[in-house]
Amino acid sequence: MTLFFLSFFLVYGGAHTFLLWRLWMVYPLSGIWAALAVAWCSIMVCAPLAVRLLERNGHDLLAGSLALAGYCWMAWLFLFCTLSLVTELLHNIHRLVGYFVHIPRINLLQPRLLVIFCLVMATGITIWGWFEALSIRTEQVQIETAKLPVGSKSIRIVQISDLHVGLIVQEKRVQRVIEIIRQANPDLLVSTGDLVDGNLRHFDSVSTLFRELTPALGMLASPGNHEYYVGYRQAKDFTEKSGFRMLRSEALPVGERLLVVGLDDPAGANFPGFNPNAERTLLAQAQQNRFVLLLKHRPELSLESRGRFDLQLSGHVHKGQIFPFNLITWMRFPVRAGTTLLEWGGRLHVNRGTGTWGPPIRFLAPPEVTVIDLVPAQQ
Repeated sequence: MTLFFLSFFLVYGGAHTFLLWRLWMVYPLSGIWAALAVAWCSIMVCAPLAVRLLERNGHDLLAGSLALAGYCWMAWLFLFCTLSLVTELLHNIHRLVGYFVHIPRINLLQPRLLVIFCLVMATGITIWGWFEALSIRTEQVQIETAKLPVGSKSIRIVQISDLHVGLIVQEKRVQRVIEIIRQANPDLLVSTGDLVDGNLRHFDSVSTLFRELTPALGMLASPGNHEYYVGYRQAKDFTEKSGFRMLRSEALPVGERLLVVGLDDPAGANFPGFNPNAERTLLAQAQQNRFVLLLKHRPELSLESRGRFDLQLSGHVHKGQIFPFNLITWMRFPVRAGTTLLEWGGRLHVNRGTGTWGPPIRFLAPPEVTVIDLVPAQQ
């Protein structure tokens, strides 16, 4: 944890230093304005840690207000730094080419105009991203399977993932998710991890919203890394109060045709009951006459599981949440969002995330509720 915080402050502090340097290069600040700029950046660097400390000590209103301001600023700063690096690269390429080939001067590449461009674009994208994060999309997936008898009724599964109920994602946002789920009328509702994010002392109203849902085949959940970050016992209590059954390395027959296997997240490796061999063991014992649905928070494929499940549902990566951060997440999890047909016939669906983590902003990665229809294969 000490290493994490040290790394965070170095990176985040460095980003604020870069911002101040860019501004002072074209708009030299002095006196009270320089002091205010440094003070603001110092507060924002410390804001994420301050939010957790305030929340832990029961100051939820103040923690929520600081979280909203601090995390929106974090998104804006990320966009500003990214745009600045790209425009600076283009500016240097233009200058380098000019050493070898005579090219006309481009006034738009002047430093002051580039900084103005980055400030305006970062602000515009942040505002756009706020509304994109509120615009939850329904993704439809249809899977034909021979494990449902011809002429039998289809099975509708709705997946949510990475809702991150906490200081920012509260009752109002959850209500929108509930309405989409209700309209989809699922037979089975599943949550593939990170349902929670933060202290859950005052979120009984959110649990009540979920308990209003009554899918015929129930509501199941698998843990994500944030269930362990906030405290597994607290997260499990909230999940079960919300009407879900938590599957932590467990296989559960559902109805006559489904077998749902819920896997633990590696973040729980140091917690009692963690089983590193659960995926191999549970899938090896799976009843292959049933459609095997694998709930696994992180979109990782195990070679030992090839051919032993029909559909894996995952989340975790949020499709980067704010472009171009997806390029970084892709380096760690090189799978695309959406549905991938695996070479041996199974499928992997990676949900973009139903809520947000950190900044309540999404850009080119809208939130998602997935509606999956299992239909009998045509003979």
